[in-house]
Amino acid sequence: MNKQKLKDFDPQIKELIEKELERQESGLEMIPSENFVSLAVLETLGSVLTNKYAEGYPRKRYYGGCENVDVIEQLAIDRAKEIFGAEHVNVQPLSGAPANIAVYFALLEPGDTILGMDLSHGGHLTHGHPVTHMTKVFNFIRYKTTPEGTLDYDNIREMALEHKPKLILVGYSAYSREIDYARIKKIADEVGAITMADIAHIAGLIAGKQMNNPVPVFDVVSTTTHKTLRGPRGGMIMCKEAFKKKIDKSVFPGFQGGPHENNIAGKAIAFKEALQPDFVEYAKQIKLNAKVLEKKFNEFGYKLMFGGTDNHLLLIDVTPKGVTGKEAEKALDIAGITVNKNMIPDDTRSPFDPSGIRLGTPALTTRGMKEPEMEIIADIINRTLLNHTDEAVLAGIREEVRELTKKFPLYPELS
Repeated sequence: MNKQKLKDFDPQIKELIEKELERQESGLEMIPSENFVSLAVLETLGSVLTNKYAEGYPRKRYYGGCENVDVIEQLAIDRAKEIFGAEHVNVQPLSGAPANIAVYFALLEPGDTILGMDLSHGGHLTHGHPVTHMTKVFNFIRYKTTPEGTLDYDNIREMALEHKPKLILVGYSAYSREIDYARIKKIADEVGAITMADIAHIAGLIAGKQMNNPVPVFDVVSTTTHKTLRGPRGGMIMCKEAFKKKIDKSVFPGFQGGPHENNIAGKAIAFKEALQPDFVEYAKQIKLNAKVLEKKFNEFGYKLMFGGTDNHLLLIDVTPKGVTGKEAEKALDIAGITVNKNMIPDDTRSPFDPSGIRLGTPALTTRGMKEPEMEIIADIINRTLLNHTDEAVLAGIREEVRELTKKFPLYPELS
C-alpha cells in the first residue's frame, strides 16, 4: 500500500481534491482570510517532515533525530524576526486561536480582565465573545467603534481607567481601518496593562510595509501565517524578550504537544517569500485593489462599514439592496464568487443571516489581478446581488467569472 499513489488507493479523495482545485481556479476567492500559497509551500506541507515528532524547541527537544527540523524551525524564527523586528518568536502555534489562548494563559491569571473589541464591531471570537470557553476563565470587557465607524480611543481609555484590565487587546477580523498602536500603548501604560495585538488579517500588509507595525511597540503580537501573509495555515507569537519564557512554556507544554514541523517549514518558506522585494509590490496592490472596490461600491450606493478601508477588506451592508447577508453569500457562490456573510456593527439580524458581507482582495491579488479587474468584479458582484433570485442571470454571470479567471491561472504548473 505504501507504494500506491493516491489515484490508485483512494480515487474518491483524489477526485474531491481535483474538484476543489477546479473550484479555486474557476472562481473568485474573496474571503479576506483566504489566500493561495506558493507551490513551494504546498510541496513542503506534503513532505516527509510530517513524519517527525519534535516536542520541545530547537536544540531542546524531548525526542531524538531532530537535527534537521531544529535548523528548519530556527530558520522560520529568524526570518520572522527579520520581517517584523521581533525580539522573540514562537512559530509552533497551530493557528490563530490557539496562539491567542496561549498568550492569555501565559500572562494572565483566571479572572483577570481583558479589554478587547466586540465581535459585531470587527473583533474576533477569541477576543471575548460569550460563546467561547475563554470567557469562562477570563473577564472580557468589549469596546465598540463610534457611530462613524472608527475606533474611539477616548472611550477605550475611559473603559481602561474604569475596569483596570490586565491586558488591552487590539487587532480585528472585520475592521478595515488603521490602528494607532502608540496611542493604545499610552493608555495601557497609564493603567499598568500588558499590550497585545492580533494582526492575523494584516500581517502580510505589515510585512509588505503598507501598514503600521505594532511589534516594536507592543508587548505581545499574535498572528496567523496564512491570510495576507500568504503562508500555510498556522499561527505565530512575537513578544518582547521579557515574556519569552512564559510564552514558550505556555505554547509547549502548557497548551500543545508536538509541533507540526512540515507546517513550520512551510512558514519558513513563506517568510522568505515575504522578505523579497516583490512582496512589497504585492502588499501595495492588495490595498490598491481594495480601494477600487471601495470606490465602486460607494458609486453603487452600498453602505460601507467604518467608512471604507485602509487594508485588504470591506464590510458591506447589503440590506438596502433588498438582500440579506445569507442570500448575498449564496447568490455569489452560485455566480462563482466566494465571500462570507458577516454581521455589521450593532446588527439587528441573526449571525446566521446577518445584514452584511465581508470580502477582500488578497487571493485575487495573488493571481495577478489589478485595478481593471476590480472594476469588472465590483460590477459583477453588484449585478449578482441585484438579481440574486434569478437563476438564469446567475448562470450567465458564472460564465463571465470563468472567462475572467482563465486569464489568471492559479497553478499553471499543475495543469
